Amino acid sequence: MALPFFYNEEVQIDSGQLVLNEETSKHIVQVLRMQSGDQLNLTNGKGTLFTVEITDNHKKKCAVKILSINNHQPLEKKISIGISLIKNTSRFEWFLEKVTEIGVGEIIPLICSRTEKQHFRFERMKGILVSAMLQSQQTWLPALKDPLKLEKVIAAAYNGQKFIAHCENENNKDQLTNKLINKSTNRLILIGPEGDFTKSEIDTALGNHFIPVSLGATRLRTETAGIVAATLLCNI
Repeated sequence: MALPFFYNEEVQIDSGQLVLNEETSKHIVQVLRMQSGDQLNLTNGKGTLFTVEITDNHKKKCAVKILSINNHQPLEKKISIGISLIKNTSRFEWFLEKVTEIGVGEIIPLICSRTEKQHFRFERMKGILVSAMLQSQQTWLPALKDPLKLEKVIAAAYNGQKFIAHCENENNKDQLTNKLINKSTNRLILIGPEGDFTKSEIDTALGNHFIPVSLGATRLRTETAGIVAATLLCNI
């Protein structure tokens, strides 16, 4: 049976032991009723996997001793998705969950001209990423940015290949396939709101060396387009 998997962002080492934070300690001791001598897996979300054994099942400061440490490398190339906030929060949360499972390294919520909703509960959204990371047994937590205006993201320096998926001029864009993607570099893709990017936004992106792409023959919801883009970019 697989060991329970937990996340503790700041791992404090005290006298050869790890002392877990109060939230993690409470879940281990009060919710799962784990006892001294029980084993579990623990990650800091930065690539390190600790297999540990509980030495003190204190409900606020659970202490564990390290049995083994494994350092996992991230994906060779970082995949970043800049995606417009959408009106339906639950659909955006679904997107966050799925792209974490797929292996995206960075998520940038965008505020575009046609973005309908700009409120963003950062801690709740980060919690969804943590849950998805643990559920999929990963050790790297995607970087989540605070919402940024589209023009700021477009103008920022980026070391890698840049794409923008939009619905204008469908016949003048290539599909996002392995023939178009440079396998040796980082990748960033922009996904617009349900009303799409404006022509001015698209032109600005193209002027900043973004490559226009299509994600297929059908018109996709924002969150679906994000999932499709993540799948394509993470698996090439």
